[in-house]
Amino acid sequence: MASPDQDLAPALDKDGVRLTVDDAIATVTLTNPAKRNAQSPALWRALAEAGRSLPGSVRVVVLRGEGQSFSAGLDRQMFSPEGIPGEPTFIELARRDDAGLDATIAEYQEAFTWWRRNDIVSIAAVQGHAIGAGFQLALACDLRVVADDVQFAMRETSLGLVPDLTGTHPLVSLVGYARALEICATGRFVQAEEAVASGLASVAVPVGELDAAVSDLAGALLAAPRDAVVETKALLRGASDRTYDEQRAAERQAQARRLRDLAGVAE
Repeated sequence: MASPDQDLAPALDKDGVRLTVDDAIATVTLTNPAKRNAQSPALWRALAEAGRSLPGSVRVVVLRGEGQSFSAGLDRQMFSPEGIPGEPTFIELARRDDAGLDATIAEYQEAFTWWRRNDIVSIAAVQGHAIGAGFQLALACDLRVVADDVQFAMRETSLGLVPDLTGTHPLVSLVGYARALEICATGRFVQAEEAVASGLASVAVPVGELDAAVSDLAGALLAAPRDAVVETKALLRGASDRTYDEQRAAERQAQARRLRDLAGVAE
């Protein structure tokens, strides 16, 4: 796939991650197509840095991967006895005490958490393989637009591990407990038609139309006033943790803020 952000000066370009900003739209691109955008701790640190680097003007963040795959998951070198130079091996991680291991995994998770911030709407443009950590990275975003060749899979369980990069909560929220369990426990592929039917993806398009579809969606998101989108996203994100009456109250409070802001009346 051609990169729509190649003509922009990158705000960040390191460890397989490039961030470019074009006014209200930021694009985060995974830039190691030769390894199918395999993920490593260095890449996770770069993704977390990209989130911290967003200017206040950004309203929409697009996440994409160069090449034929969005991300094929963990760098296989992490599974080798020697691991990735400069990074802890799985054996070294296993030997840490509970607090140390928890802190390390929490640091890795930071690459996956900022995409749901209320002040932005994030869109994953997913083609080809999105496996394991790649699947979880796509799930970290608010919305997913997929190519018709997409293949999602959660392979951690088949490796004797569990998905630990924040993917379980959105997966259950999107497809329900039973299907989420079946997807994770079997490690099977979820393709485009099922992804759309189950709610994992908003729409599936031919590979050559993926960038255009994402651009159209980003434009539609930018058409609404920013504060209204921010308030609406916050309402929807919190809905599952509130009772019906609590959500009604939250709607009233949010609407009061919007009405006062539009009328220029101080609270």
